[in-house]
Amino acid sequence: MQFRFSDKSLALQDSLEQFFRAEILPRNREWHAHTSKHGAAPPFLAALKAEARKRGLWNLGLPDLRDDQPGTRLTNLEFAPLAAIMGRLPWAPIVFNCNAPNVPNMEMLQKFGSVDQKRQWLDPLLEGRIWTAFGMTEPDVASSDARNIRTSIRKDGADYVIDGRKWYISGANHPDCKMLLVVGVIDPDASSAAKHSVVIVPMGTPGLEIVRPVPAFGRDREFAAELVLRNVRVPQSNLLGEEGAGFAMGQARLGVARVHHCMRSLGSCDVLIQLMRGRASGRRAFGRPIGEFANVQDMIALSRIELEQARLLVYKTAWLLDEGGAAAARREISMIKVAVARTFSAIADRAVQVLGAMGVSDDTPVSSAYTAARAMRIYDGPDEVHLRTLYRLEPDEVAGDSAHYLLGERGL
Repeated sequence: MQFRFSDKSLALQDSLEQFFRAEILPRNREWHAHTSKHGAAPPFLAALKAEARKRGLWNLGLPDLRDDQPGTRLTNLEFAPLAAIMGRLPWAPIVFNCNAPNVPNMEMLQKFGSVDQKRQWLDPLLEGRIWTAFGMTEPDVASSDARNIRTSIRKDGADYVIDGRKWYISGANHPDCKMLLVVGVIDPDASSAAKHSVVIVPMGTPGLEIVRPVPAFGRDREFAAELVLRNVRVPQSNLLGEEGAGFAMGQARLGVARVHHCMRSLGSCDVLIQLMRGRASGRRAFGRPIGEFANVQDMIALSRIELEQARLLVYKTAWLLDEGGAAAARREISMIKVAVARTFSAIADRAVQVLGAMGVSDDTPVSSAYTAARAMRIYDGPDEVHLRTLYRLEPDEVAGDSAHYLLGERGL
């Protein structure tokens, strides 16, 4: 197992670091001021995207790119440290066309889309001209088990007719969102793993309605929405992949999404540790800097330990993905989903404590990181689902050996 990064990855890390510090970080205040006032990205985003592409920092998170598609075809391991740099600011991945939900949707279109579907949707996505959304989660069922999804997809002549309700659909409210990938039941009598399909629904299709933005923890999530689909009609050519393959495709997509979320979260954790260190040296209490108190030192040190543990597990997962695909990394994907989310939560909680009143305000990214970290333990599969998966993947032969390790009168 090698975690040494390729020369290409190291060069890109250096280039991305310089670009981030010189061009992105100085514009962070302007970004938030503009988006909070106008609900849309500021005008400077287009210039940043053009410059990023010019420097070869474009579509970095797509290992399956063809030679004729724009981007830098990196392995998952090569991409991991780049995603962490981007993850320092929530909006930074957009600059490099490496943001969710677009990247996982690109992966789905690349793997399962027809020639016409790729031309219509994948090509403009790769160019960064549009946004898309993925409609799986529903308010009326436990979507932690995706087989519960109830949205119906039925045939009517040459069309599909879709009825259902979705929520927490990231990207659906974005002004440039042009298409929604809808997961729904196409064959109610099939097995639980074969009854769902994925259908492409262009935004603006009659019957598709954005009901409301959906906030998380009282915070506005800019582009997450609740949607209703009433008698939505699309041609059967809008089917993505094969009928009944929706559950498998959704799981494949979530694998990519989970890994990328974890990669970006490493960068968020780094920022929180930097903020704690700055506060520890610059804030005084009881006659001395708070960084001289052992409990503050411990909080920062433990955060660094936990972050580096999580980072290594993410790198291992990326390496396994490169070596053997999602099947080879199935256990580790669940591991990092739990480990990174909990590490992120723990570090964010300590950052709130170290920054005190400022930590619960919106004057720093700490409070938003705190809520984002807590939400991460739910989305893309809650901790409990991944822990259940990990228990089931424990090798039986290890459990069978346990009797040999028993000591005492009976064991001896």
